[in-house]
Amino acid sequence: MTNSDCIFCKIIAKEIPAEIIHETKDTIAIVDLQPNNIGHSLVIPKAHYENIYSLPNDLISTLFQEVRDVSLAVKNATHADGMNIHINNEQAAGQVIFHSHIHIIPRFYNDGLKHFDLKQYEYPDQIHDVGRKIREAFSLTK
Repeated sequence: MTNSDCIFCKIIAKEIPAEIIHETKDTIAIVDLQPNNIGHSLVIPKAHYENIYSLPNDLISTLFQEVRDVSLAVKNATHADGMNIHINNEQAAGQVIFHSHIHIIPRFYNDGLKHFDLKQYEYPDQIHDVGRKIREAFSLTK
């Protein structure tokens, strides 16, 4: 499954260049062209899926094994002090390319990158109310 307008599909098809750092039957890992830190890489499933919601379970397992392996390689190559691994799903969360991919961002002490700002619950039982709603929503995901 591919999308002819997708930049990642074009990279996978070798129609446009990318700095490929690892490739398997199901995944490709590239260095991000616009990194948050030097060594910022992406692990991308070769099949076109818009985001994590549409990935089949067997591919999720394969994908995250590759994320682990690429993360260790990036850490060793960059001598990073830590690693952020994340996925942006949907436009509101910052997804710009609508082909599922996982960011591997090497982190260094004093690199200037910020973590997310923390928020507080608005009332004492809100955490329990949210937990209940999420548990109930599981029935909608199956």
